[in-house]
Amino acid sequence: MEVFKDMVHELEIGRDNPDGADQGFIGSYFPDLLDQPMFHPPPNGTKLDGRYRLPLGYQMDATYYYLRLRWSVPCGPNSVITFPGASWLKPWYWWSWPVLPLGIQWHEQRRQTLGYGAEMPVVLIQSVFYLGIMAMTRLARPTLSKLCYRRADKNISTLQIGLKVIAIWSILAAYIVPFFVIPHTVHPLLGWSLYLLGAFALSCIAINAFLLPMLPVLMPCIGIFGVLLVMACPWYSNGVVRGLAIFGYAFCCSPIIWVSLVKLMSCLQVSLEREAFMPKLVESTPPAGFNKLY
Repeated sequence: MEVFKDMVHELEIGRDNPDGADQGFIGSYFPDLLDQPMFHPPPNGTKLDGRYRLPLGYQMDATYYYLRLRWSVPCGPNSVITFPGASWLKPWYWWSWPVLPLGIQWHEQRRQTLGYGAEMPVVLIQSVFYLGIMAMTRLARPTLSKLCYRRADKNISTLQIGLKVIAIWSILAAYIVPFFVIPHTVHPLLGWSLYLLGAFALSCIAINAFLLPMLPVLMPCIGIFGVLLVMACPWYSNGVVRGLAIFGYAFCCSPIIWVSLVKLMSCLQVSLEREAFMPKLVESTPPAGFNKLY
């Protein structure tokens, strides 16, 4: 404890630090650390005096695991694992797994210690909300002619462009909004399940409102589910093979996504034209007895 207090004091007075980080501070505080003997726990549990160097396995960098998808150096249950990298791709965020394979193990440790009591009410509320949206879209199937058109509309082309923009943005929002409203520190399995449920539920609104085919609209959702399976596959021999598999999946999936996008835009145009001219056809149709009178 005295050593720790002295280290805090050295931080407060601004001890010289070669790199400005924790490793540089420790190296300057213990300049003869490399000359100290290696620590090995005594078999009989006796107390050791003096300074010792901890083996590499006591503090591991997660990148050592990602290269071979296993620990190539000793890493016991008392080890400390650090996760360097971007601040938005840390293992406590639900979207970091399966991008980071160790994320699920981090959350397993949290489940056994802190739990997810703070996030579960929000998860349940969002799940009920999305299920309610799915039920409403199944019961109420509106058409564009009833919602968006009147018989007095003159500029149909401008209205079609506006509706097309609204349809595209509604589909994009269906995939973006659920990502930001899910609690960031929820378990990855719950997070991804809730995201896919939310994307599907919100996509149903655009599908029913604009009379779009379901498969092209949901193709990004299917693609996301597929890449999750590819990344989470536990049978890769090393990280290079895993990276090549992800690249191969993206290469094969990209044309399918593009074809779905083209199909979606074509169906959207057909739907808008059909709904746009329907009121005009109704207006231009003469009464049944009109020809008989003249």
